[in-house]
Amino acid sequence: MITLENDLLRAAVHPKGAELQSLVHKQHATEYIWKGDPAYWGKHSPVLFPIVGALKDDVYEYDHRRYSLPRHGFARDHVFSIERQEHAQAIFQLRSSPETRAVFPFSFVLNIYYTLQEASLSVRYEVINTGDALLYFSIGGHPAFNVPLEPALHYEDYALVFEQPETLDRWPLQNGLISAEGVPFLNNETEIPLSKPLFYEDAIVLKHPRSASVVLKSRHGKRGLNFHFGGFSYLGIWAAKDAPFVCIEPWSGIADSIHHNQKLIEKEGILRLEANETWERSWSVDCF
Repeated sequence: MITLENDLLRAAVHPKGAELQSLVHKQHATEYIWKGDPAYWGKHSPVLFPIVGALKDDVYEYDHRRYSLPRHGFARDHVFSIERQEHAQAIFQLRSSPETRAVFPFSFVLNIYYTLQEASLSVRYEVINTGDALLYFSIGGHPAFNVPLEPALHYEDYALVFEQPETLDRWPLQNGLISAEGVPFLNNETEIPLSKPLFYEDAIVLKHPRSASVVLKSRHGKRGLNFHFGGFSYLGIWAAKDAPFVCIEPWSGIADSIHHNQKLIEKEGILRLEANETWERSWSVDCF
C-alpha cells in the first residue's frame, strides 16, 4: 500500500489496479472512501480501462477479429508499477504486454497521478499511444464515498448538488447495456436527493452534463465533498443495493447500447488517440 500525506489529508493507494482505498481528513478524522465490505461491494475506487461499462455479450470487433473484455476492462486487475513516490504524490503505471494485447490489441502506457494539495485529492489519467496506429479506448473513475459521513446522520439526509441547473435524461441499463431511449430525470434542477431505492435499477447514467462539479452534502451535517469532473463526457452515479455509499463516476466512454453492432471504432464515446500522442483528464475531490 502506498500512503500519501499532507497537513490535512492522508490517502492510501494499492498498486493492484492503482486503486484508491482510503482518504482521511486528519483534522476531523473523517474517512471519505468506502471500506470495500464484500457484503455490499468489495471494491473502493477501481480504474475503468480500456473500456467503461459492459460490452454487448462481452465482445467487441476490431480489424476483422473478435475480442472479449469483462465489464470495465482489465486495469483494475493488474498490478501497476510505481514510477514515482513523494510525500504527497505518487505515479502508477501500466504498460501494454502480451497478456493485454491478447484481449486488447493496442500498445499503450497508462499513467495515473495521485496528488494531495491542501484538502483536495486530484487523480490524473495519462494515456500514451506507444503503437503506430490509432488507439481506441475508454477510461473512467469509480470512487465510492461513504454515506453518511457523520455517525448521527442517515443516507437520506444527503443529496448531490450540481453547480448548474441540469435538464438530463437518465439512460437506463438493461443487463449492463444502455437502453435505446433515455428517461426524463432532471428538469432544470440542481439536486438529486439520495435514497436507497434510487439505485435499485442499477446506476444513474447521465450524458453530457453542463456542470463541471457536484457536491455531496447534508443540510444536517458539516462534512461533505466537492467532486470536480470537468472534461468527462458522461457521469455515472451508483450504489450497491442498500449500501452505505455512493459512487460518483466520471467517464470518458460508456457501455455499449443494446443495439450496438459490437464494432469498437463505432462504439459511442470511444476515444481515438494518434500514434505517439498523449491524452489526459483529471478529476478531483475537495473534502470538507
